[in-house]
Amino acid sequence: MHLHILGICGTFMGGIAAIAQAAGHRVTGCDANVYPPMSTQLQSLGIALTEGFGSEQLQGIARGADVFVVGNVVSRGNPLMEAVLDAGHPYISGPQWLYENVLRDCWVLAVAGTHGKTTTAAMLAWILERAGLDPSFVIGGVPLDFGVSARRTRSSFFVIEADEYDTAFFDKRSKFVHYRPRTAILNNLEFDHADIFPDLSAIETQFHHLVRTVPSNGRLIVNGGQTSIARVLARGCWSEVERFGFAEVPGTDQDWTIAVDGSILLGGAAQGTLTFAERGRHNQLNAAAAIAAARHVGVPVAQSLAALASFRGVRRRLETRGTVRGITVYDDFAHHPTAIATTIDGVRRAVGASRILAVLEPRSNTMKLGTMKAALPESLRDADRVYCYAANLGWDVAAALSPLDGKTEIHTDLGALIESIARDARPGDHVLVMSNGGFGGIHDKLLARLAS
Repeated sequence: MHLHILGICGTFMGGIAAIAQAAGHRVTGCDANVYPPMSTQLQSLGIALTEGFGSEQLQGIARGADVFVVGNVVSRGNPLMEAVLDAGHPYISGPQWLYENVLRDCWVLAVAGTHGKTTTAAMLAWILERAGLDPSFVIGGVPLDFGVSARRTRSSFFVIEADEYDTAFFDKRSKFVHYRPRTAILNNLEFDHADIFPDLSAIETQFHHLVRTVPSNGRLIVNGGQTSIARVLARGCWSEVERFGFAEVPGTDQDWTIAVDGSILLGGAAQGTLTFAERGRHNQLNAAAAIAAARHVGVPVAQSLAALASFRGVRRRLETRGTVRGITVYDDFAHHPTAIATTIDGVRRAVGASRILAVLEPRSNTMKLGTMKAALPESLRDADRVYCYAANLGWDVAAALSPLDGKTEIHTDLGALIESIARDARPGDHVLVMSNGGFGGIHDKLLARLAS
């Protein structure tokens, strides 16, 4: 079968492309912006790509396609989609195609939540790999231990990052309702995606739709410290539930608890100590969720802890991009105030009193709308300097960040931003770059400027 994938350079759709090709299908695709790392990954697999959504693809790269797999980046008015509709060609969303052709026959382990999905899914896949279970996976990033964001094996176990964003222009349900997991992690739940959800309650409704798909012999692994998740479960839950959280948080009923030193307890009984390279207490929670999910498929806790000791992380999740003249530059995907705060906290715990220079690009749809601007100052407060790239924003960034007491610079020119950081940085500093996009290649440009 020939699949032509619209929006193929998104991490999820690119993952589907890799899975489909591994299953023996012919895969081609297109996207508005064909750029690394996904373009490189797809081209290394021999998948033909074209840039743009021109209708001429029906006579070219997509000629003879049996089905068009449509990503949620595509909307009505898209020239190629309009041509597909007019011609009556068959089309399907990425999540539905994945379920009908792959997930239907698998034990699906789904990782949902506002934050930490990619890292937790990568941890879980690595635990299963080290346990000899050879899992298939689709993850919204590239785990360093695997080198790819998706793979298909002969294993019955499939780890998937379960996103709450909508499925397609013709299916406004969250992607994760298609996956039918037997094991589901609900890592956390906050308001996000203001472009499609009016409020937190609307997102909670989608999470409850996911809960409704988990069978009675399935298991939910949930963050016991989140009142939003408690509300979701209060609407109805028909599966086993295990809760995880920090030992020092009072008033919560946890099955799994994580102490400050990384000790993990199940039902009050010590299981061992988490020792790995990931920074921040939020990653301890991510690890606890992955350990609990792996236990559901039969992996002993001690084996999970041993696997996590060798876990190397995920690209763009607090990834060290280089050190020049004693100045270390990191790349991180954080774009929600909570994620920004936890990322900075993780770096602070690791570097102590050394300076942290936080460089932020408010790029997500929610950030561009300014929905989270009031929470930004507090999320950035623990940084020593803050640099914000404010090109193409429709709200007053300087006013929003004014509570940070003069330690903030606002730039609309990338070159000027790099020059300012290079001028201010000194040996021993840690430059934390946060964006959910490529940020104009700032990491390599900054490292080169520091070297010069």
